[in-house]
Amino acid sequence: MNAGILYLVATPIGNLEDMTFRAVKILREVDLIAAEDTRHTRKLLTHFEIHTPLQRYDEVTKVANGEKILAELLSGKNVACVSDAGLPAISDPGADLAKLAIESGVQICPIPGANAALSALICSGLDTTNFYFAGFLPKSAKSRKDILQKLSTQEATLIFYESPHHLLKTLAELKNFLGDRKISIARELTKLHEEFLRGKISELENKFGDEIKGEFVIIVEGYSGEEFSLPTEENFIDYCKNLIASGVDKKIAMRDTAKKFNLSRREIYNAMLK
Repeated sequence: MNAGILYLVATPIGNLEDMTFRAVKILREVDLIAAEDTRHTRKLLTHFEIHTPLQRYDEVTKVANGEKILAELLSGKNVACVSDAGLPAISDPGADLAKLAIESGVQICPIPGANAALSALICSGLDTTNFYFAGFLPKSAKSRKDILQKLSTQEATLIFYESPHHLLKTLAELKNFLGDRKISIARELTKLHEEFLRGKISELENKFGDEIKGEFVIIVEGYSGEEFSLPTEENFIDYCKNLIASGVDKKIAMRDTAKKFNLSRREIYNAMLK
């Protein structure tokens, strides 16, 4: 009965003018702010002249510091949880803090604001009636493949987050496993160099040079019922064989095949060996 409130507070995804009056008010009034990156959040707080104490809460510290924050809540103190940008608890450790608080009977209160996924979706020109947020794909090639195969018949519009380092790889995987669909790529949302690229995957994957910068949201049209064949073992074996037949070294041929079909070299090697 004496527990405090956990506020999930949205912060700007780029433009500081997107900070709401209510968010500033709550961050000033709470006893503690749980932040994914305290250095990043401190800059935001300084800008708005907020002097509330900070507590680090990220993937590394969430177990130990989560208990500390919960203890503060149960003692009657109010805590705000913020992400580096946008809504906390979406592709963010804030989800674990919210779950911990709920399981302990602590009241949760959302403070809405900027969100990259929905901002990109409404500017995509694609269907907004039904959508599926996939977030960041996992690092494992097999896990990525499994997820994309499951999503290949998802009729809802798909939303992905991606970093600049993996953008081209992800676009190639989307084309391989979902087909050459219409997509919208949003870069640097609400920032100075905000940009939207729209078209088929094959049209957009060649729009980027060697040095890709920015944070990306990829919006992909849902499955329309159109027949599309996923790459089979026979496809990539034939491709690899043709490279070797044309004089390409075997190791290079397997490397290039793995790159084209977004598979691991081990998968290609085992298939060729078999």
